[in-house]
Amino acid sequence: MLKTATVLAALVIALPAAAQSVSGTVTKVDGHQGKLTINHGPIKNLDMDAMTMVFRAGDPAMLKGLKAGDKIKFDADRVNGQITVTKLQKAN
Repeated sequence: MLKTATVLAALVIALPAAAQSVSGTVTKVDGHQGKLTINHGPIKNLDMDAMTMVFRAGDPAMLKGLKAGDKIKFDADRVNGQITVTKLQKAN
C-alpha cells in the first residue's frame, strides 16, 4: 500500500498544473493577428499575477463576437512556447 501511495504522489508532482478558469475583462481584440488583450486575475497554472496582457487565441473563432469591455472566463496555457487562451466563454 505504501509503495502505491508513493508512486501516486510522484505522478501528481510530475504532472503539470491543470489550467483553471480565470475571470477577466477584454480590453482589445485583434482578429487579424488572432490575439486579444485581457485584464485578468491571477493565473495559477502559469504562476502569473493579475495584470493586463496580450494572449494568442488558440482558435481564432473564439474571437468572433468578442469586443472590448466583455467580461469573460478563460483558460490559458503555454502552447508551442506562447501563452494562449485555450478555452473562453462570456461571463454572465
